[in-house]
Amino acid sequence: MCIRDRAKTIPVKVDNPCERCTGSWCCTYFTQQIDTPKSREDFDVLLWQVSHKHTEAYKDEDGWFLLMTMPCTHLKPNGNCGIYETRPKICRDHTSDSCEIDGLAGEEDFDLYFKNYDALRKYCRKRFKKWDKWEKSKKE
Repeated sequence: MCIRDRAKTIPVKVDNPCERCTGSWCCTYFTQQIDTPKSREDFDVLLWQVSHKHTEAYKDEDGWFLLMTMPCTHLKPNGNCGIYETRPKICRDHTSDSCEIDGLAGEEDFDLYFKNYDALRKYCRKRFKKWDKWEKSKKE
């Protein structure tokens, strides 16, 4: 009998979250780091940005970001990449180190989180005591 015939097959478990992913979470949004808004004018621009569909903003330990919640146009219905062989470098470099297989990050994951214009404006009114007066002066 050959030694190979006596060898046991040992199943190897690969712990790659991508193999179990059904939502393709990492391909349903992207973030863009922005300069830290400091002035009323900076926040006014940020208000304009979050006024666009599928655009949110947050701050975490790495800084301020815009969050665009729109799936990649190359994402196939089964969750696979339609341009896998020619995908951009940023996609090739993506790792599953901070995988979101259990769902996307949410408000509790950020220092500050603004889902929309109203949420950010509320923050601006609290941060800048004379925000309302400043807003009115912009109209003049």
